[in-house]
Amino acid sequence: MPYIEFKGKQIEIDEDGYIQNLDDWSPELAEYMAQQDGITLTEHHWEVINFLRDYYQKYQIAPMIKILVKEMAKMFGPDKGNTKYLYGLFPDGPAKQACRYAGLPKPTGCV
Repeated sequence: MPYIEFKGKQIEIDEDGYIQNLDDWSPELAEYMAQQDGITLTEHHWEVINFLRDYYQKYQIAPMIKILVKEMAKMFGPDKGNTKYLYGLFPDGPAKQACRYAGLPKPTGCV
């Protein structure tokens, strides 16, 4: 199993870079993963990441992009609940990339 080295610890990841043990997640790890992708996380990124973590805690599933957009629009309004805004923050795919930074499993369905 592949892993990333972070703060002297080996953290198991799958072939797509998703951490295998959700308890290994931390905000610092999210920052590190984003930096590896050339992204500096802003408060806007954290809104999405925290939203995803709350969603996962409530439903035990990482939402696909269609659901993410719909639920973000309900909570934050249409300016933030749309694909253009989310792809601006997470260019490799809002559901996939944001879930990876949030320490969640890879979303299922069309992502």
